[in-house]
Amino acid sequence: MTHTFRRRWLLGAAAASFATPFLAPAAFAQDKYPKGPIKLVLGFAPGGITDILARLTAARLEAALKTQVIVDNRPGAGGNIGAATVARSTPDGYTLFFGALGTAVTNQFIYANMPFDTANDFVPVALVASVPNVLLVHKDVPAKTIQELVALVKSKPGEMTYGAAGLGSSTHLAMELLKTETGMQIENVPYKGSALLQQDLLAGRIPVAMDSISIHLPHIRSGAVRALGVTSPTRAPDLPDVPTIAEAAVPGYDAVVWLYVAAPAKTPPEIVKLLSNEIVGAVKSDEMQTKMRSVGAIPMPGSSEELARHISAETVRWKKIVDAAGLKPE
Repeated sequence: MTHTFRRRWLLGAAAASFATPFLAPAAFAQDKYPKGPIKLVLGFAPGGITDILARLTAARLEAALKTQVIVDNRPGAGGNIGAATVARSTPDGYTLFFGALGTAVTNQFIYANMPFDTANDFVPVALVASVPNVLLVHKDVPAKTIQELVALVKSKPGEMTYGAAGLGSSTHLAMELLKTETGMQIENVPYKGSALLQQDLLAGRIPVAMDSISIHLPHIRSGAVRALGVTSPTRAPDLPDVPTIAEAAVPGYDAVVWLYVAAPAKTPPEIVKLLSNEIVGAVKSDEMQTKMRSVGAIPMPGSSEELARHISAETVRWKKIVDAAGLKPE
């Protein structure tokens, strides 16, 4: 390279570098992001379906952004511990939150002392997927349909109970919604997790349960418990022969756990847009859809704007359900 040519080349490169921020600030910011690893905080323990979906999302982001995306499990308080960690983080796009229905909507109605402001401490990034729950009965319960279960419960007022994994959990609220819609009176036995609930259901100590599909799938297939209906608007990938509660008994019934990605409030809009586009594109891919359905999840791609509208609508809907159930913040 001659001296004259090298000087012209350097001047041209310098001019281009100064011009870029003024001509295309969003593109410039995106070119500079990310410079290092991204942390995806999950408010739940490793091993469950939420953890699996968070890791699938992280892997696709890694490939798209060409940087490491680390899933950081911070379980506790229905996801609130992890969410609070992200709410206090620097809004630079390097700490994100993988949340669920509870952290975005219902926890604020269940927990008296929320460690973050649901509406103001986060900016929505993208919807990812929904996960249905399933209504179960012990094999000896003489009810093979939801209508038969409702009739059975009504014939024994105050006698029957059901199990759900956590007071105020998605499974508890899904059953309370069903009670409201059908008029049956059945008392909740709250469990701290699915493991003890499963033991008691298999032993017949509780006759009815509302819980996640994956935990009980082997026992549904063996006939030890009977699945009467799933809580999603469409049939669950793992249980294609089990009707939805909407089609079997309560038209319009919908009580899924939906999963999403959010960032701390004041994260630059161009970074939010970039992340939103990449996540939505990943969820729409054939590979991601196949993997999601293989673990019992239903793909639910949605942009930042769509997630914001979804949170708003779900907040109104679930507030009514919580009030009808008589639940008070604790």
